[in-house]
Amino acid sequence: MNISNTPNTSSTITGFILLGFPCSREEQILLFVLFSVIYLLTLMGNGSIICAVRWDQRLHTPMYILLANFSFLEIWYVTSTVPNMLANFLSDTKVISFSGCFLQFYFFFSLGSTECFFLAIMAFDRYLAICWPLHYPTIMTGRLCTNLVISCWVFGFLWFLIPIIIISQMSFCGSRIIDHFLCDPGPLLALTCTRAPAIELTSSTLSSLLLFIPFFFIVVSYALVLRAVLRVPSAAGRRKAFSTCGSHLAVVSLFYGSVMVMYVSPTSEREAGMQKMVTLFYSVITPLINPIIYSLRNKDMKHAMKTLLRT
Repeated sequence: MNISNTPNTSSTITGFILLGFPCSREEQILLFVLFSVIYLLTLMGNGSIICAVRWDQRLHTPMYILLANFSFLEIWYVTSTVPNMLANFLSDTKVISFSGCFLQFYFFFSLGSTECFFLAIMAFDRYLAICWPLHYPTIMTGRLCTNLVISCWVFGFLWFLIPIIIISQMSFCGSRIIDHFLCDPGPLLALTCTRAPAIELTSSTLSSLLLFIPFFFIVVSYALVLRAVLRVPSAAGRRKAFSTCGSHLAVVSLFYGSVMVMYVSPTSEREAGMQKMVTLFYSVITPLINPIIYSLRNKDMKHAMKTLLRT
């Protein structure tokens, strides 16, 4: 790719350079092997949850149907970044096309948005199951569960659509080098020919709303769950109620804790190295850990996984 330092419109740009993790050739190969293993383990772990829910009749309940959909989402979420990152480890130019960059930008943020919505409806499901156990089967029907899943995907893929389209139409100047392993709005906006404070504010506002609205919903749901559990007279009953929520709370903490560091604070206040490490954690490491959390803390899932492994 011919890199020019003169201003160009987006229509004349042939691509960007993703620096990724600059290091020696030998270290690049080691990183390639490491992340290849992580990627395969992530696919296997989340795929196992999907298969377990599909084949074990006892798991055909809203809680596990939502979990299977969440695992399906995690597979695509990690796939939106890792294969290109692996290719970059072995590439000398590390070039990503203009269209490829913005496609990755769109799918990465759309899948991340969908994950926020999924975490919220999974908290809602636990609230209904614990606070309204007698009414739960009539409220959380298969039709409602399906509608909630579809809504998560639709809202997730529409949330950042307009800002991404607007950014893709902007003019980019300079080296077009993105000091990241994926196409992220912060580094991309830094390459525009003119500052776009309105777009930066819109992106930050949408990110904040996306994070805090579902997060507030999750907090309220679990506050009500906690109040209901504390009213349970037996210690065994309280432990059982908490065990059904523990896995989800752990996943929420891992995801939201890292994402809020990235997208709530102003772009200029984060160093490139910090951006890469935090993004790596919630986009690659968290999808790897999630199946382990759900499998270790859930007796029904552990039994289904053991049955699946024996077949």
